[in-house]
Amino acid sequence: MLLSRLGDCIYSINSGQGTLQIAINSRQKSRMSKKQKSQVNLKQSIPDEASQLRPIHPNAAGIDIGSQNHWVCVPSGRAPECVRRFGCYTADLYQVTDWLTECGVETVAMESTGVYWIPLFQILETRGFEVKLVNAHHVKTLPGRKTDVLGTSKE
Repeated sequence: MLLSRLGDCIYSINSGQGTLQIAINSRQKSRMSKKQKSQVNLKQSIPDEASQLRPIHPNAAGIDIGSQNHWVCVPSGRAPECVRRFGCYTADLYQVTDWLTECGVETVAMESTGVYWIPLFQILETRGFEVKLVNAHHVKTLPGRKTDVLGTSKE
């Protein structure tokens, strides 16, 4: 799924029968009636073909940074629990990097709304991870309900 800064959503799903693309402009959506909006929201739900999409970064993990806890998600099959909660103290941050190393993670996407990402970012970079900082305000515009646990697993 691609999301431009202008608010246009484009969904592209490739199946054996062709490619399905749905483009929605946020300005057009604001002028729709409630019934039209609910129909567009139904179209936005991702069909079963989405499970056939190949990941771009198969060795990537997602981290939702908080002031008291960090939620970390690795690809399924890498650990008995693919989502774990860690504290925010230095020892906890080193536990995060050790766990990510054990799980074979090479790339990390972090979502943070404050400055709490800085220590973990520095530790991950010094350990050789490719770290990406994701703007939480851009992630909020994605369809679907978001929780901290879901946020880590979608990145």
